Amino acid sequence: MSDLDVRPAARVCGGREEVAAQPVRELLKPRDVPLGESSVVRRLLPTLGRRMVGAWCFVDHYGPDDISDEPGMQVAPHPHIGLQTVSWLHAGEVLHRDSLGSAQVVRPRELGLMTAGRAIAHSEQSPGGHSAILHGAQLWVALPDAHRHTDPAFEHHAELPVVTSAGGLSATVILGELDGAASPGSTFTPIMGADLSLADGVDVAVPVEPDFEYAVLTMSGVTEVDGVRLDPGSMLYLGCGRRELPLRAYGNSALLLLGGEPFEEKLVMWWNFVGRTGDEIAQARREWAEGERFGAVPGYEGPSIPAPALPDLPLKPRGRTR
Repeated sequence: MSDLDVRPAARVCGGREEVAAQPVRELLKPRDVPLGESSVVRRLLPTLGRRMVGAWCFVDHYGPDDISDEPGMQVAPHPHIGLQTVSWLHAGEVLHRDSLGSAQVVRPRELGLMTAGRAIAHSEQSPGGHSAILHGAQLWVALPDAHRHTDPAFEHHAELPVVTSAGGLSATVILGELDGAASPGSTFTPIMGADLSLADGVDVAVPVEPDFEYAVLTMSGVTEVDGVRLDPGSMLYLGCGRRELPLRAYGNSALLLLGGEPFEEKLVMWWNFVGRTGDEIAQARREWAEGERFGAVPGYEGPSIPAPALPDLPLKPRGRTR
């Protein structure tokens, strides 16, 4: 899961200056970004004026795309530090390989969770004989300072807890907890993520934590979230202060509920790196370009993604401006 922008901007993330301590309804506008050889994603986080939701610091939504006559997702090996990646599918398959030697096909509503820690490299591809439709989300979770140099790791959880309601709601817990059900995925901050499926006409309230900030990404169908009607691919930032979140479905629909305790530490995020200083980011870029630190990705045929040039201005915190 990579940011393939050839001129990535350095972003300052974290801090509590723009965390809404009360419920809000802020619609986040996506922008189209190419991913690999043949895919385009809608980037929803970070965006102008909104950098994080809890520890969630990066959200891309892609598809549903017909790739029956195409190679599908083809993202060559690339590096990460200081974060976790979450691969989440509604349709299709993604073959994950990494420098630890992992080789795993991730399928719909299975959790592919990679902890980059101090350094890892990985690739993502639609496997041979892949399904005709590809639809999913790619997400990053920032690691707190106490854990950002941890050993890299990869987890695959094919079975995740599901919370259901008599009204027609089914919620798969991706990370953290929802309504007493806990995901087996490793976490390092108070965080939660859940995939909510709603049958046509569902009108329900989902329990949430008042100290967490939340956002909702509509994956498919039309939903009403706390009174705001959302089309597919829309993301609504909700702030903090709720104990329940009202949802209504117009036709069968699905959405991702992302939340967590506001991330207090300031971060510098550039390309595929999450660090604390510009020097740290520059060092990681240099070591990737020189073939050090991250290791090779066994089984991948082809070159790795080269690191883009650093921006002319120093990579340092400059405040969270709109």
